[in-house]
Amino acid sequence: MRAGEFLYVVADDEFHLGVFPVFGPQPGVLLRLKPGELPDAPAARKAAKPDLESLARLSASDKHPYGALFALGSGSRPNRRTGFVIELAQLGAAIDSPRTVDLSAIFATLHEVKDINIEGALVDGDRLRLLQRGNKGAGRNAVIELRCERLAHQLRHQDGIDKVELVHVSRFDLGDVQGVPLCFSDGAALADGSIVFTAIAEDTDDNYADGRCVGAAVGIINANGNLQTLRRLAQPWKVEGIEARSEGGVLHLLLATDADDPQVPASLYSAQLPRS
Repeated sequence: MRAGEFLYVVADDEFHLGVFPVFGPQPGVLLRLKPGELPDAPAARKAAKPDLESLARLSASDKHPYGALFALGSGSRPNRRTGFVIELAQLGAAIDSPRTVDLSAIFATLHEVKDINIEGALVDGDRLRLLQRGNKGAGRNAVIELRCERLAHQLRHQDGIDKVELVHVSRFDLGDVQGVPLCFSDGAALADGSIVFTAIAEDTDDNYADGRCVGAAVGIINANGNLQTLRRLAQPWKVEGIEARSEGGVLHLLLATDADDPQVPASLYSAQLPRS
C-alpha cells in the first residue's frame, strides 16, 4: 500500500511492517507492531505468527489528521484475529506507536463463511469489505461486506470492535489452473467503488497449510459487485500484495510476492491493466 512518499508491505510471519521510500535509493526499514520474537523453527513460527495478510487505509480524522493504516490478521486461527492501527504523518511516514485492536467480534460475525482466511480489507466509512480466500477444500472466494457503527472511531479509540453486522457475502468462482482454484490474495479499492484484486492458485486443501503455487491472476470487481476483468499472469508468482493507481484509463499496479521461504526475498513487480 502506498501512503504519500512511502510504500508499506504487511508480512504474515513477522511482528513488523516493511516500510520503503517511493523515491530515492534508501533501503527499506521494519516498523515493529508488537513486542517479542517469533520462533525460528518453521512449524513453531507458523503456529505462533499473527498472519497479518491485509492492510487498509483509514481516512483523516481529528485524532489522525493525515490518516492511518489498519493491518488485519487472517482470522484462520484464534491467535490470528488481531489488528494494528498505525498513525501516519504528513508525507505518509508512519508514527512509531501502533495500537493493538482485538478483532474477535468481526470474525465471530463470519460464522457462515467456511475456512476463514481474510487476505484483503477495504474500509469505507462504517463499511468494511473483506476478501475471503478460498482453497481446494471447503473454502470459497468471497467479498464480505460488514457494517460497524462508528467503525473508524472504534479503530482509533478502542482496544476492540463491537456491534458488527454482516450485510452481504458475494461468492466468486475465478476458475482454476491445473485443477487448483484461483483464490483471492489481496485487493485495493478504486475511486469508482470497484476493487482490483490479485488471485493465486495454491495447491492446498485448507486455510492453514501452504502449497505449491501453480498460477496467478489480476482482476477487477466492478462497483455493482460483478467480476469485470480477470487476466492470468505469465508466470506463477505467488502475488499477495497489490497497490493500484488509475491514470488515463489504465491501472498502474505494484505487485508484491511471498515465496513462503525466509531464504527467498519477496519481489516487487509493476504492471499495467487497461480498464474496459
